[in-house]
Amino acid sequence: MGSHGSAVAVPPGRLAVPPQPRPPDMLRRITTPLRRTPGRFTAILAGVVVLGLLTGVVAFVGVRQRADLVRGVTARSGELAVAAQSLYRALSDADATAASAFLSNGLEPPALRDRYQRDLADAASALTVVSAAVSDDSRGAAAVARITARLPVYSGLVETARTYNRQGLPLGVAYLQEASGLMRDELLPAAQELYATASTELDEARDRAAGFPWVAVLLALFTLAALVLTQIHLTRRTNRLLNVGLLVGTGATVLLMAWLTGSALVAAGNLRDSRDSGSAQVNLLAEARIAGLQARADEALTLVARGNGAAFEENYGVVMERLAGADGSGGLLAQARAAAPDDTTRQAVEAAIARSREWSAAHRNVRTLDDSGEYAKAVAATVGTGEQTTAAIFNQFDEALALAITHNGDRFEREAVSAGRALTGVDIGIVGLSLVLLIGAAVGMQQRIVEYR
Repeated sequence: MGSHGSAVAVPPGRLAVPPQPRPPDMLRRITTPLRRTPGRFTAILAGVVVLGLLTGVVAFVGVRQRADLVRGVTARSGELAVAAQSLYRALSDADATAASAFLSNGLEPPALRDRYQRDLADAASALTVVSAAVSDDSRGAAAVARITARLPVYSGLVETARTYNRQGLPLGVAYLQEASGLMRDELLPAAQELYATASTELDEARDRAAGFPWVAVLLALFTLAALVLTQIHLTRRTNRLLNVGLLVGTGATVLLMAWLTGSALVAAGNLRDSRDSGSAQVNLLAEARIAGLQARADEALTLVARGNGAAFEENYGVVMERLAGADGSGGLLAQARAAAPDDTTRQAVEAAIARSREWSAAHRNVRTLDDSGEYAKAVAATVGTGEQTTAAIFNQFDEALALAITHNGDRFEREAVSAGRALTGVDIGIVGLSLVLLIGAAVGMQQRIVEYR
């Protein structure tokens, strides 16, 4: 009974449960390994690995997202802006061409007829592109719906006006004026709204694509700091100055951070140039070109109205002042010349300025002829076959601006493509450098951990 008398009796059917450690004992068991050098080294290694993984993952995802945004700038937003501008220009040119063709008093010149039909085809093609690109709940979708619904009405009015004009009936003038009013009151404002929406979307997409990867860079800095502090701790603890594995990991982190930062800055610079030397110039030049088309339509409609075109002539003066200033040396053209990013653009704009001055002088001659009762001569000075007609001068003006728009549109595309190239391969490089970082840190720390076992 001696030793057995002190045993605790266990009821039948129940197992004895060993006493559980108290909370301080559990905490002691957890923290005890960290008090030893191998445990501390293992914890440091785990922290470096976690930081390295976070840096690699965040940097990789960020680069892929920026690359997708850059592709979106060129493929979607840029294409939408170009299509919207083409739509706006085609509608404006159709209005001006229809009015000019009406001055022929019968069967209009084939060249003007072909140009008008080409404008409608270009407008329909651009409208298809825009319709596929805009979202259903955006302001752009509403503008597309208005243009889609009203463009057939406009073309129908023009065809009715042509029919009456070929028969020599004055009723054609009323239909042409109604068609032009529809174009200016509904179609062109909708196209302008669509173009403004597309330009805003392009700017927003470009700003997102040019964003700096702050989170990834900060994580890389934290990882670099952790590696440096780890090496200082090892040097003090082991009296060994260098750890090859950790040095390799540190070098990989520096390269990762430098590549990530450099590629982001280069891409952002290219995107900034695509705006300053590309799309911003295209917007300004397109606005000037469309203003010229509106003035050209007003000039023709003034003659078409045969003495009742005072409103058109007044609007012509307003538009020309906005285009070239009161003295022919200001307005949108002067702004475009001041902002020209290169000699090609500057020379094209200067040619347009010179043509606008010639156009204004030729227009004054047309008004003098018309006001003095020489209507046939005024029409000939407007749409005749000579090189000094307002039609010929306007075509040279329009061609100069078209050249500048094409040139700057190409600059936009080149800079946007260069931004994409700056990010090419960066994601793969980040994966490789992250692996080097992790392997280097693991090998370097493992060598020291083994020494204490």
